[in-house]
Amino acid sequence: MTTTGRRALLRAGTAAGAAALVGCTSGADGDGGTRKPSAARLEAERVARAEAALRLRSVTAARGLLERYDAVLAAHPALAPRLTPLRRSVAAHAKALGEGGTSVTPAAASPSAAAKASPSATATTSPTATATASSVPKPPPVPVAADPREALKELAAAEREAYERHTNSLVTAPPEYARLLASVAAAGAAHAYLLTEGAPA
Repeated sequence: MTTTGRRALLRAGTAAGAAALVGCTSGADGDGGTRKPSAARLEAERVARAEAALRLRSVTAARGLLERYDAVLAAHPALAPRLTPLRRSVAAHAKALGEGGTSVTPAAASPSAAAKASPSATATTSPTATATASSVPKPPPVPVAADPREALKELAAAEREAYERHTNSLVTAPPEYARLLASVAAAGAAHAYLLTEGAPA
C-alpha cells in the first residue's frame, strides 16, 4: 500500500472515531452528563412522597395524643397509676408510626446541583434567621378539665379522634403500614373504653 493510501485510510478511521464519540455524548442533557429522572423513578418518588405525608399525619396525631396524656398527668397526678401504662403504649405507637421516615429526597436533585450550592448557605444560619426561629411562640398548653372524671372523658374523646384518623388512613396506606395503623387504631379503641366505661373514676 502506498503512503498516500495509508494516509487516506488513517483519515477515514479518525473521522469514524470522532463520529462515534459525538454519538456517545449527544445523549447527555448537557448538565455534566446527568440525565433526567425516568418516568418510573418519578412515579416511585410520588408514591414515596404520599407515604411520607401519610406517616407524618399519623405521627402528628399520635404525638398530639401523647401531649394530652402528659397534660392530664400533670394536672391530675393521682391518675398516674391508671394512665401511665396507656401513655407508654401511645408513646410506642408514635415511635413505630414514624420509623419509616416522614420526608423524601427529590429524585430530580442531582449531585452536581448539590455541589454547586454554597457551603456557607447550607451550613450556617444567619443571626436574623436564628432570632426569628427563637421568637416563634410555643403552642398553648393543652387544656385539661379540673374534674378528674371530665379529664378522663376528654382523654377518651382524644383517643377516639386519633383512632378514627388512623382508620380513615387505611384506604391509602401501603399494606405493611396499613396493618400497623389498624393495630394502633384497635389499641386506641381499647384505651377509650378503659378510660370511660372500663374503669369508672
